[in-house]
Amino acid sequence: MIYGKRIRLRGMERSDIPKSFEWINDPEVNDGLAIHLPMSLRDEEQWYEQMGQRDQAEKPMAIEMCEGEGWKLIGNCGVFNVEWVPRCAEVGIMIGDKTVWNRGYGTETMQLLLQHGFETLNLNRVYLRVYSTNPRAIRSYEKAGFILEGTLREAVYKHGKYADVHLMSVLRSEWQSIKDKK
Repeated sequence: MIYGKRIRLRGMERSDIPKSFEWINDPEVNDGLAIHLPMSLRDEEQWYEQMGQRDQAEKPMAIEMCEGEGWKLIGNCGVFNVEWVPRCAEVGIMIGDKTVWNRGYGTETMQLLLQHGFETLNLNRVYLRVYSTNPRAIRSYEKAGFILEGTLREAVYKHGKYADVHLMSVLRSEWQSIKDKK
């Protein structure tokens, strides 16, 4: 497990599927995700099985927050599209529990993913894609140290409109500089 101040990241379990299914079908939650149609429980189970076949570095992780004496599932995240020669990978996150939105859990999750990417996987660059229509996520990523690299113009179509997709990244040297300042 990967521990932060208020959260931990752990491997996804089959018992997480019902909660993920609920979140992935919530229009507010999936608005920032590359999902265009409702997902069935079977779809979510198949996704879980496919993720289980991935390389260890690319398996999704559950995000849990400390709650009293235990832990509460609030979302999931992961590293994917790992390229070992240039030492880069993409990251993604979903905070599905809307009751904890705007409390910094997304930023803390991204900080842990960066730490994992640079210190465990020995990456040099970590990047993500975010819709321009998701200012809360953009702000969270900036707080974690991500910098805008470029914009894919009108690259996504949701709710009858095209929107831009921003490409953001953090280099190991930038992350180390932020870490050294703390």
